[in-house]
Amino acid sequence: MDPLNRRNFLFASSGAATGSLLVPGLAQAAEADTSPYAGSGLITGNPKPLKHKEVPGFLSAAQISPHHTAHYGGALKAFAGADARFEESFTKGTVIDPAAFERLKQIQSSRGNSVVLHELYFDGLALKATNPPDGIKKAIEKRFGSVDKWAADFVASAKAAAGWAMLVVHPVNGRLYNVVSDEHAQGPLWLSAPLVVIDVYEHAFYVDYQNKKAEYVEKFLKFADWAEADRRYRTAVKG
Repeated sequence: MDPLNRRNFLFASSGAATGSLLVPGLAQAAEADTSPYAGSGLITGNPKPLKHKEVPGFLSAAQISPHHTAHYGGALKAFAGADARFEESFTKGTVIDPAAFERLKQIQSSRGNSVVLHELYFDGLALKATNPPDGIKKAIEKRFGSVDKWAADFVASAKAAAGWAMLVVHPVNGRLYNVVSDEHAQGPLWLSAPLVVIDVYEHAFYVDYQNKKAEYVEKFLKFADWAEADRRYRTAVKG
């Protein structure tokens, strides 16, 4: 498996993704290259529209709507607010007191990553079950032995996680990993590109599943958009 090409290596990294508002050329390149991050709220400043307002058999509109508006939209608003404070300090010399500075730095990374992960989660949902295309299927089989073995590890990871679980590809060694994150800014391998992402915070499933997290996790893979996951994989590696 080839390593990431230079452009995608830079953009797939957590730092580049969450900092793309501050690098105009990178944001424009992402749009031009139709990357998985094209149209991100970190680029436009506005919430990315939902691909599906509901996913029948998995998630209702009553579940998805507040998740998208309050949690994803709230993360984007918080990130933009923190970024505006820093921009004002850069351009106008406005002093930020140390306590506020510390909190703003936490918001910058945590909420910025939350924006990206929510977008990947929502964009990665499909209305019906699909099969992994050959590209990502062969990569999974090479790494985990079979798609079923990967799925078992992914489901176990998601059940164990308090926040996020994701299949990622790492640019340093080109290998696939299932990783968990119990806080938006903690857990993922640096620079890795997320391919399949599930939000396992209670706000992602409580309306439809109450406390039945395991049921939500087990259903998720039946509604994972494998064409989208494969597109992310092909974008992340040289094909």
